[in-house]
Amino acid sequence: MKLYFNVGYVAKAGENLQLIIGEEGASAHIHTMFYAENGLWKCEVDFFSKSISYKYQLVDEKARVLREEFVLHHLNFPHNYKEFIIFDEWNNKNFPEHYLNNKILYNKLHGFLPEKVPVLKKHTHLFRLEAPIYNSDWKIVLFGSTKSLGSWNIDNAVHLYQTDFGVWEASVEIPENEFIQFKYCLYDVKEKRVIDIETGENRFTVANPFTDVLQMVSNHYFKFKAYQMYHDAGVAVPVFSLRSEEGFGVGEFLDIKKLADWTQETNLGIIQILPINDTTANYSWTDSYPYAAVSVYALHPQYISLEKLDFPLPEKLVDAYLSEKEALNILELIDYEKVIAGKWKYLKAIFNTEKENIYKDRGFKKFIKDNESWLVPYAAFCVLRDKYKTPNFNEWKTHKKYIAGKILQFFTPKSKDYDSSMLHAWVQYQLHKQLKDAVDYAHNLGISLKGDLPIGIYRYSVEAWAEPELFGMDFQAGAPPDQFTELGQNWEFPTYNWEAMKEDDYRWWKNRFKALEQYFDAMRIDHILGFFRIWRMPISAVQGILGYFYPAVPIVADEFKAWQIPFNFDRYCKPFINTQILWDYFGNNSEKALEFIDRNQDGTYSFKEEFNTQRKLADFFKKQPGGVLEERLISLCANVLFLTEERNGELVYHPRFNVYHTESYKYLPESEKKSIYDLYHDYFFRRQDHLWYEKAMEKLPVILNATKMLICGEDLGMVPACVPIVMDELAIIALKVQRMPSENIPFYNPKNAGYMNVVTASSHDSSTLRQWWKEDSVLTQKYFNQQLIQYGKAPEDLNPDLAEIIMKQHLYNDAMLAIFPIQEFFATDAELSNKNMNNERINNPAVFPHYWRYRMHIKLESLKEKQVFNEKISHWIKDSGRG
Repeated sequence: MKLYFNVGYVAKAGENLQLIIGEEGASAHIHTMFYAENGLWKCEVDFFSKSISYKYQLVDEKARVLREEFVLHHLNFPHNYKEFIIFDEWNNKNFPEHYLNNKILYNKLHGFLPEKVPVLKKHTHLFRLEAPIYNSDWKIVLFGSTKSLGSWNIDNAVHLYQTDFGVWEASVEIPENEFIQFKYCLYDVKEKRVIDIETGENRFTVANPFTDVLQMVSNHYFKFKAYQMYHDAGVAVPVFSLRSEEGFGVGEFLDIKKLADWTQETNLGIIQILPINDTTANYSWTDSYPYAAVSVYALHPQYISLEKLDFPLPEKLVDAYLSEKEALNILELIDYEKVIAGKWKYLKAIFNTEKENIYKDRGFKKFIKDNESWLVPYAAFCVLRDKYKTPNFNEWKTHKKYIAGKILQFFTPKSKDYDSSMLHAWVQYQLHKQLKDAVDYAHNLGISLKGDLPIGIYRYSVEAWAEPELFGMDFQAGAPPDQFTELGQNWEFPTYNWEAMKEDDYRWWKNRFKALEQYFDAMRIDHILGFFRIWRMPISAVQGILGYFYPAVPIVADEFKAWQIPFNFDRYCKPFINTQILWDYFGNNSEKALEFIDRNQDGTYSFKEEFNTQRKLADFFKKQPGGVLEERLISLCANVLFLTEERNGELVYHPRFNVYHTESYKYLPESEKKSIYDLYHDYFFRRQDHLWYEKAMEKLPVILNATKMLICGEDLGMVPACVPIVMDELAIIALKVQRMPSENIPFYNPKNAGYMNVVTASSHDSSTLRQWWKEDSVLTQKYFNQQLIQYGKAPEDLNPDLAEIIMKQHLYNDAMLAIFPIQEFFATDAELSNKNMNNERINNPAVFPHYWRYRMHIKLESLKEKQVFNEKISHWIKDSGRG
């Protein structure tokens, strides 16, 4: 079979186009193309299969890749032809057919059956267009300049068949020997008419004079108008926050069904939740933090419904269970410790009673076999964590180091840990079944689920134990100072060893996305900036302020001379303390502070060796907390100008964040201050961008191509200039939170949102709108007058009418998605607003660890019955074009 490829591309002198044939991961065949004329590149290939996957890439004279397609072309060849002329177009990742052809589309077109396109021997052309259309009443037709294409008469348009999700094809006989111009159109099946013609210049192709050759016109990028694109609205609520009649003091996976019923009632199309992986480290309230999972695969046992297991509770425990359930369910907030202790008590009772039946269950056996790679180490980890009363595997008496062969023995019946291991495996099986049941139910209603992918892993997790080589265990990840925390954030997670992950083509990440795709249709990547660079701290640091970006182009010793900076290691890289600073920090308590600090001969002071890092101080004060003294000493440790890093046997340097706000900087001569400020600005805002662009483009395309989920990136905080460029190039949806603008403005106006945005009024990390309204009266007044266009003095409290205006400003715009925390829906109704609004905040990033315990104050069953409220929301969604 002969394939003749033709693709238009304007290249520079010395650049060449290559055709790469082969599926992802398979051995690829590279074919060099030749330049014909008018920007057209050609290539002839012998091929012996009825389908093909391929891509194009641009290389220089040394065969270095300058640009490549990040998505493959796919073609199927009709059986009655032996030769095909293919007219192609460069295939950008950010074409709508790629980011819109996702699992959400599959839900919207629930029950879709592919159509067959008849291709006869007399046909000369096969037109193929990738165009995901979310309206099931619309289809694609084409018309053009030749008589066979309707002579530009839309009544004679050629209808295309949808042969796969978002793929439209039609075979046509075009006998005319002339240049062919054409356009695609939208056709309404119910109205039986063309309702719109794509914008932009005409498309074109050429005549096909060969009777035994089929010409395939493979087109991309249907030029939709804004209103024709997919738009949706959704609700964001953690699963643990759901309240229902059947709950056990916490939201459960099966409550998603009830939420989906309400979502459908209100015309919302998306349910967004927080991470749902198991975070059980020590069974205390600190495990409520959903971003510190002990496994990136295992689901959290708190979400299991005890009443919907494969086996019932033992009869003798039913009364106690019902009593405990009633007591926990009536609480305003989650009592995490009682919930998790109660669930495990009853899970163990059921397991021990039904053990023989459970071990015979074929479904359970299949689940173990299908998930063995993560389930075995997870179950063993849980057994050892419980046995030694800590997730810190470094403190275990046995199995400190993960050895696969020894851990596999936990799943052999002769092992003393067999029953305990199987208990954890069985709980995961039940969780999987319940979540899948809820997901399938939502999908049948046309509702899509959006998950949340934490950027880091917990330091004492299964992954850190079983695959430590993939992580930087000597470092901690976090975030630089921002509007939430002036000292930055230290999440205490290890960083990623990206070089090790690259060696096997990011298998770890691909497997992770594959697991998430079982349940989710869209995914929020938490702190997507971590794929560009991560804020990392040495283990010796406690506060995020002592971090620096990695990777980064550091400052080397010779640069200080070039910037005319008289570098002195002790002065620049150690905490600077003089008598005035000592007094400013400790006042009358200075004598107490001197127990930790030595006086130098020059009148300055230095921390004693045993207290010269934040970690040493924190460890010392663990036994007897030092209150304000401890806090000030730890803070003083950060009074440095530069942070050090050892790289290839040499010391390199990074400016401390906000260095010009340090006491150390304050005591420098003016000339030194200016030079350091200029160097700081160069480091943070000039020299890193190209490196970070390269690092992101090295890993993100490979990882994202492993999933059909719609990907959204949480890109808040200190955003480098390269981030929006990469996100646009890879079609990653950007988050716009009104109170966290990336520009230097007080708040973001949602009317300025572009299509590739998800807009929201608040997030799980912020206060709710009603809380925020009372935080800063000056800012609230400004918002009231300038953003809400209201006159006079702002009311003391945010009333439902104003909450409705805010909601509508986020609905009526071009953004693909508008998703709101459920608390903001309640704020638009006087009856439904929580009287205790301070119970509605989910997280405060300035407080770590924070107790994540918010619960809806109204049950889902009752919410579905609020007809007037639900109809109001439904109307907003329909009227804004999102329903």
